[in-house]
Amino acid sequence: MTDKLNNIRQQIDALDEKLQSMISERAQLAQQVAVVKLAQGDDAVFYRPEREAAVLRKVVARNQGPLSGDEMARLFREIMSACLALEKPMQVAFLGPAGTFTQAAALKHFGHSVKTVPMAAIDEVFREVESGAAHYGVVPVENSTEGVVNHTLDMFMQSSLTICGEVDLSVHHNLLAQHADVKTIKKIYSHQQSLAQCREWLDANLPGVERVAVSSNADAAQRAAAEENSAAIAGEVAAELYDLQIVKANIEDNPDNTTRFLIISQQATPPSGDDKTSLLIAAQNKPGALFQLLAPFANNDISMNRIESRPSRMTNWEYVFFIDINGHCQDEKIAHCLAALKSEVTMLKVLGSYPRAVL
Repeated sequence: MTDKLNNIRQQIDALDEKLQSMISERAQLAQQVAVVKLAQGDDAVFYRPEREAAVLRKVVARNQGPLSGDEMARLFREIMSACLALEKPMQVAFLGPAGTFTQAAALKHFGHSVKTVPMAAIDEVFREVESGAAHYGVVPVENSTEGVVNHTLDMFMQSSLTICGEVDLSVHHNLLAQHADVKTIKKIYSHQQSLAQCREWLDANLPGVERVAVSSNADAAQRAAAEENSAAIAGEVAAELYDLQIVKANIEDNPDNTTRFLIISQQATPPSGDDKTSLLIAAQNKPGALFQLLAPFANNDISMNRIESRPSRMTNWEYVFFIDINGHCQDEKIAHCLAALKSEVTMLKVLGSYPRAVL
């Protein structure tokens, strides 16, 4: 038995050596890519969302186990992240402080070799990217239980930034406190979305406890760490960062609770082969306007994933529509659709075409 185990371990050691050598070889090739790109001048683009998405799809497609496709893709994401850092260290702004689900989404998308920069509000994330202080930004846009994040949608009405990627993150909420005794809790801090996502559990288990909405779950954890008899709803990372105990894990009402995040930047993204496009449209205020807005999508056989309306903030009772569709704006049928839409709407803005979330 011992000889057999030693033999397996020797095989593992030999494979580890080969893997390390091959990863180093890949990193050297990444450095060569950087030299070629730097020769192009100031317009060189180092992070290519469509390229990374295509690579990760191939990783998942050729995976034969025993690791899952998602796990294999996560490992390759970290290798790609480390190699990209050799080409160009990147700064990614996110809705902070440290320990938020938005930071977790940023690290899931870019890997842990980027520098994540916490911002106090969603509009600050936009400004950080618009100014060039951060290369990319990550903002929440919708939750499977509670719907859209209105502040993010409103920012797209005034921002020139482009959506270049998306992240789907399974969100598990935990009740955090300084002590494990739930009876001592008099106040609960959390983001308003998280409070809503845990409403049924809170009603059943802490019905008389005050609930206070704050800017983020990490902010909630900070407050709970500083105040006696208070608690926070946040993730495991926040518990570790702010030295809090997990009083109760996974208190979200929907076990499949998922939040979608958008990656924003100043660059447009070429087609990857499996893309989505987000649009901002203002319809004319007349009978049948919504029908005329939707008709070009049906006429061109374009699948619509989401449609949301928001006040335009320019004229009372005037609304704009945020629409997600399958495909890239360079696809022929989408180009035809957009051309037809222009004559039917008062405003048409392509917020971005980007790869569909891979994992």
